[in-house]
Amino acid sequence: MEFFSSLPCWLWPLIAGVLCGIFGYIIGRMTKPEDIIVDHSEELEATKNKVTSLQEELDACNSKTSSLQTDLSDCKRNADLLQVNLNNCNAKLKAAQATPVAAPTPAPTPPKPEITDTVSAVSSFAAGAAATSNTGTEITGVSFDADAAKAAFGKKIKQDDLTVVEGIGPKISELFNTNGVTTWAQLASTSVERCQEILNIGGKRYEIHKPGSWPKQAKMAALGQWTTLKKWQDLHDYGRE
Repeated sequence: MEFFSSLPCWLWPLIAGVLCGIFGYIIGRMTKPEDIIVDHSEELEATKNKVTSLQEELDACNSKTSSLQTDLSDCKRNADLLQVNLNNCNAKLKAAQATPVAAPTPAPTPPKPEITDTVSAVSSFAAGAAATSNTGTEITGVSFDADAAKAAFGKKIKQDDLTVVEGIGPKISELFNTNGVTTWAQLASTSVERCQEILNIGGKRYEIHKPGSWPKQAKMAALGQWTTLKKWQDLHDYGRE
């Protein structure tokens, strides 16, 4: 008791406040507070809406996936049909290649024009050349019909132009003129051998040409057989028989 009596007066209120705080804490821990009710209805509603939206997106993806799967199946079926058609085409191609092809019927040979044997009224130089290099028969050309020639060839034809003969160009024509062959009638009366000799005179650039049909073509031109000549040239590329 002496201890308590010796305490200062100001300390008693402090001790009382501490004790009250301790007792209040103990009583508060022993007493269960009422449950606090929190309203989460808005958050719950927002969550439900989000779930609904996600479900709709999932359903749309599933629908799109189903559509793509259908398209893929259609593409596979089309690919199978194309493969079958390709196999059939390959089979037909092999069968066609194995079948022998009949040889084409050769085109009929144009009728040979009749040649009138007569004495040529050319100059003495041309007569001498013909005597040494012709085929043994002189050709007398008919009167030149420029309109008939143009109608057959579709272009203007100059009289005694040797380039009308398939295979003869301007340079070869000049070479033949230099060696005494200046008209269609003279070329028609020149043997193939003589034509080759003239080409050989021009050198290697000329001797490679084949004059086998040149006298024949010149004969048709000299006789005015323009339609026959055009048809013959259409059937023989570069004048080769």
